[in-house]
Amino acid sequence: MVAEADVVCHQSVPVSDVPFFVKGSNIEEIDETLAIRSPKFGQVRVAESDLSFSQQDAKSVENVPDPCAESTILQFLPCIRSSSFADIGPRRYMEDEHIRIDNLSSHLGSIFKFPKPNAFYGVFDGHGGPEAAAYVRKHALRFFFEDVKFPQTCEVDDVFLEGVENSLRKSFLLADLALAGDCTVNSSSGTTALTALIFGRLLMVANAGDCRAVLCRKGDAIDMSEDHRPIYPSERRRVEELGGFIDDGYLNGVLSVSRALGDWDMKSPKGLPSPLIAEPEFRRMVLTEDDEFLIIGCDGIWDVMSSEHAVSLVRRGLRRHDDPEQCAKDLVMEALRRNTFDNLTVIVICFSAPDSREQPSPRQRRLKCCSLSAEALCSLRSLLDGNANW
Repeated sequence: MVAEADVVCHQSVPVSDVPFFVKGSNIEEIDETLAIRSPKFGQVRVAESDLSFSQQDAKSVENVPDPCAESTILQFLPCIRSSSFADIGPRRYMEDEHIRIDNLSSHLGSIFKFPKPNAFYGVFDGHGGPEAAAYVRKHALRFFFEDVKFPQTCEVDDVFLEGVENSLRKSFLLADLALAGDCTVNSSSGTTALTALIFGRLLMVANAGDCRAVLCRKGDAIDMSEDHRPIYPSERRRVEELGGFIDDGYLNGVLSVSRALGDWDMKSPKGLPSPLIAEPEFRRMVLTEDDEFLIIGCDGIWDVMSSEHAVSLVRRGLRRHDDPEQCAKDLVMEALRRNTFDNLTVIVICFSAPDSREQPSPRQRRLKCCSLSAEALCSLRSLLDGNANW
């Protein structure tokens, strides 16, 4: 199952940086002191919403940056294009859902003002039936942007960053509560959720569960999320402090993740602490010209493939054919070849414009030039003349 691509290249004026890398809500400072601004936002046409549309640190500089290096950094803006690919895998039912929006402001309409470019992506890996993942995907734009009063501005500053993180946190919890109150969703149905937002050169990833986002920076794989498994020390400690237990790697002997939306038959009544939570963790990055692409995938990919291998496969494919959809398909096929046992969904988001170099045709590639000596030319002429006399 291939989601229709929504590929848009955005052109804008240069912006400046803000240094940050966030895990959870703790900001780790970087050796850069920069600020992000965006050009004044203009009117944007309203486009029909497409719900199938689907670091570590920024480049380090000295306290007194080199003017030439600073100029190069300031001139960079990602040119966003993406594709996705999904497959049911060896399972009987498909429980994955995903969202891919390469131009967020045009989908939401001109009343929403964001720094340019702007984009939104999400992968929702369902379990206990497809209802929870399908419900979150169907109402994603409302949960993530409308009901939480997402911050509106044309500039990325500290106030905007805090507002985005708070809105995303509320969105995850809002979606979780909505699943509890909807009679069409079984109480045993749940979904993990990973979202990625791009505003100018800001990349922010919010994650609850075991989907994963991986950034490629100059060929290196940088994990932009942490898998929430009950066996991990920090998650185990939190689960046990709240009265839960881990049995053979499963939360309360049932669930292989410690954070998810839904699963209300495993959660405490509303308002009470629960070992299973929908609280997301955050990581954010300033994109630079060294950042090539982002991979977002469900655990069916990462169960059988390392982040490094996935980045290597996609990077090699983009250098060969510059087609993110083919790269997404290659990742899924590689996971199937490695005998994954789950549904498979991948989004590949590129930060550069399509390769405009003209590719030679197959016939052109086969043609070769060679030179002949004067003696060889005479021999060839004599041979041809002799054949002509027959």
